[in-house]
Amino acid sequence: MAVIPERRGRRFDDFGKFFVGQTISNLGNSITFFAAPILVYHLTGSALDLGVTTAVQMLPYLLFGLVIGAWVDRVDRRRLMIAADLARAGVIASIPAAAAFGWLSVFWIYGATFVAATISIAFDAAQFAAIPSLVATDDLVAANGRIQASFSAATVLGPLLAGTLLTVMPVADIFTLDALSFLASALSLGLIRRSFNHADDSNAEVGSLGRDIVDGLRYVLGHPVLRAISLMMALINFIGSTTAAQLVFFAHRRLGADDSRVGLLYAAGSVGVVVTSLIAGRLRRRWSFGQVALGALMVGGALNLLLALVSNYWTALPIWALFDGAGILFNINTGSLRQAIVPNHLLGRVISIAGVLAWSAIPLGTTLGGVAVERTSIQFVYAIIGAATMAIAAAFAFSPIGRAECYPSDEPAAEQESMSAVP
Repeated sequence: MAVIPERRGRRFDDFGKFFVGQTISNLGNSITFFAAPILVYHLTGSALDLGVTTAVQMLPYLLFGLVIGAWVDRVDRRRLMIAADLARAGVIASIPAAAAFGWLSVFWIYGATFVAATISIAFDAAQFAAIPSLVATDDLVAANGRIQASFSAATVLGPLLAGTLLTVMPVADIFTLDALSFLASALSLGLIRRSFNHADDSNAEVGSLGRDIVDGLRYVLGHPVLRAISLMMALINFIGSTTAAQLVFFAHRRLGADDSRVGLLYAAGSVGVVVTSLIAGRLRRRWSFGQVALGALMVGGALNLLLALVSNYWTALPIWALFDGAGILFNINTGSLRQAIVPNHLLGRVISIAGVLAWSAIPLGTTLGGVAVERTSIQFVYAIIGAATMAIAAAFAFSPIGRAECYPSDEPAAEQESMSAVP
């Protein structure tokens, strides 16, 4: 059943509540996404500490991602998301509280981001698995694109709002807004009565978490496209995660930008995400998955290389917007592909396993990237990242990613998908 004919039904009402709550939460997240590196930079002025901050945010995926992903598939996902929102509100609120008592340090920020990221693994896995319960399978690419566009519209406002607030309040205090946004998300989820679990989940045999993890790993590693995507993303993230991690350093040192202009730079990236997200479904209908996904990576690499060559802020602004847009186009297509071909009862652990496999290289990549920036220059590192990204995208054009449409209907994937389909 398509999304549009259901707009007057309960399914659309539930989707609307979900949509509004997560958009508000994303506004808060965008403020923290902007404020955290600004706060670390103010405290230390170190490229290495910026790299470590990103590494700390990714480390929980390596330590807990597999277990949490399997656990999410056996609990009530909606209740889990509400509990996670409440917990994250408390963790984020600890940052302005620590600043008020004079306790705030870079290590406090590391600890808070580590705990918040750990909780977010469970929330994101449940959210990813919830979307197919709110939209039809045929509409996943368009729906994910529209959801991402709306979420990203909030991220345009977030950095601009945060940059403005920095002129009248300490940077640590604006984390309060993110804490409040988590409460709004919890409230919106509490108003939804539709289950975020598959109808057959309650009848599924409950085994050990270890067995669930093994089943999820076997599915991801056994599927040619999912396996290739995970490998490619691990390589891309090892090389390219430094670009975003060092954006504040790049803006201050290379472009001569102040905090308000850094906020505008983040907002420009979000504008690129919005525009690209809105056309993601149209692009996917016109070209194959491999053409769109690998093409987006190739463009992103070229833009990364171009960033290394510019030193003018106003020239870098549109380049960064296009760079972020290319990145989200890849993410929308890979996420939609997973939702379409993975059985619903495996979605939670599959997205967590995919995250572990793809993001496992980020902690080491951003840390080494920070060291490289301090020992060479930000423009040199950006140039190497751009060239390497383009080379990786070209190489994987000859992998199953380049012909992804051939695989979802193959056995055993087709059997598993048909068994999990909603009648």
